[in-house]
Amino acid sequence: MVLGTYKEIVSARATDKQIQKVSQDGGIVTGLLAFALEEKIIEGAVVAGPTDEFWKPEPMVAMSADEIIAAAGTKYTFSPNVMMLKKAVRQYGIEKLGTVAIPCQTMGIRKMQSYPFGVRFLADKIKLLIGIYCMENFPYASLETFISEKMGVSMELVEKMDIGKGKFWVYTQDEVLSIPLKETHGYEQSGCNVCLDYVAELGDLSTGSVGSPDGWSTVITRTDGGDSIFKQAVEAGAFETKAIADVKPGLDLLQKLSAQKKEKNQKTIDKRKEMGLPVPF
Repeated sequence: MVLGTYKEIVSARATDKQIQKVSQDGGIVTGLLAFALEEKIIEGAVVAGPTDEFWKPEPMVAMSADEIIAAAGTKYTFSPNVMMLKKAVRQYGIEKLGTVAIPCQTMGIRKMQSYPFGVRFLADKIKLLIGIYCMENFPYASLETFISEKMGVSMELVEKMDIGKGKFWVYTQDEVLSIPLKETHGYEQSGCNVCLDYVAELGDLSTGSVGSPDGWSTVITRTDGGDSIFKQAVEAGAFETKAIADVKPGLDLLQKLSAQKKEKNQKTIDKRKEMGLPVPF
């Protein structure tokens, strides 16, 4: 159960060249939301869109595939997408809504759907919840600090960020920079240290790069709805897939990292309990 309940795990990537060009890894979130929108499975999606500040996202309601593609790519700082869900339904009139969320946000969305007091016109309209793997997330000021001071590069020159092979990577037009992940510890959101979910266990499906080769993503389908939509997209040619057993580094690494987060953060939870401090679980 280290990966939560699931139906199938595969390695996949979007076949659309435009999505491949702008996506973080396999383009699963962008490709699936765009497919669901074009097939009228959803009418719009809440995503982490760009702002005037480099790499500081804010939630936006995407009503077209172009708007979804414009928001592609991982941002390693918080975008309060949950905040925008009610607006998407009440102001945009969306009856079938999709969204993408990190694990803590998926918990909030599922709790809202289980206890829909005050959101009774919203809870049943979420038709596709895509979760993304997350070990930790950084406040924007902290992200800016360790990129500019530790890595010596301005945020406005950064074209892509990534985490892998034990390092935090920054790509500019001219160079690739990295620092060990241990140097980013202490910069993360404090709530990350008591979260036990690495692989977004409550999503309709969840995805991230871990376990798959470069340019691909590992996809875990979890609910009937998530599994059905992803399979429709594969059959329509929106994605190509490989068995997770046939790729490297494979499922072992994903299971290892998920277990590590649970074990490490459970110790933090236990310590907080001993001190009489509140914990969210």
